[in-house]
Amino acid sequence: MDYDSEYRDQPDRRPDGRSRDEVWSKRVPAGKRTYFFDVKPTRSGEDFFITITESKRVDDTHYDKHKIFLYKEDFGKFVAAMLETVAFIQEECLPDYEFRGLPDLSGLEFDPYPDDYDD
Repeated sequence: MDYDSEYRDQPDRRPDGRSRDEVWSKRVPAGKRTYFFDVKPTRSGEDFFITITESKRVDDTHYDKHKIFLYKEDFGKFVAAMLETVAFIQEECLPDYEFRGLPDLSGLEFDPYPDDYDD
């Protein structure tokens, strides 16, 4: 797959594939899907947030995209929930599967109701 072809029909993208308002981007190719972790400034330019985009190739010229917007006050909750979910799958669902590229999560303890989860 040609990286640029994924953004050919998107005028808000620069030639390097990044959005005009991104300050940092990480592309994670995963078969027919590509994940993008982008850091963007708020409208005021005084703060930042993360967008996580899943882009799935539908055919040679079309992509189905889904975005999550993640704000700084939720970073800890999000990362903790992600680690807890992956650890659960590793330990309870697929204990014999060799996960590649993951840190060792076996020693982590998770509090399902930490104080800072209050909304």
